[in-house]
Amino acid sequence: MKHIVFYDAQCPFCYHVKLVLKKLDWFGKIEWKAVQEAEQEVAYYDYLEGRNVYDEIHMLSSDNVLYSGFYTVRKLMSMLPLTAPFAMLLYIPLIDKIGVPLYNWFSQHRYQWFGRYETPQW
Repeated sequence: MKHIVFYDAQCPFCYHVKLVLKKLDWFGKIEWKAVQEAEQEVAYYDYLEGRNVYDEIHMLSSDNVLYSGFYTVRKLMSMLPLTAPFAMLLYIPLIDKIGVPLYNWFSQHRYQWFGRYETPQW
């Protein structure tokens, strides 16, 4: 089973990060799913219900662990050969005390900086 990453397909930053990470996924471990699409299939993705999927990237790992925000970014980076060395820095003890607020701050401002697509980009 692949890891499923849920991204905001109306966010230009999120969409372009997805494109880059797809190219770095040399072993095809990741499946990308737009949250706009997942919302239409609520019964299938019921584990996302009540979660802040538009403001935080989410990932369901192949072993059924649901990650969100900073922890998704950290897990994604650790899975890709080119970003894995940098991901090791994100596992330093207590780094999440900086990483989580930084991720949340960036996520709250991304539409101001990068705009928003009117229609989802798949």
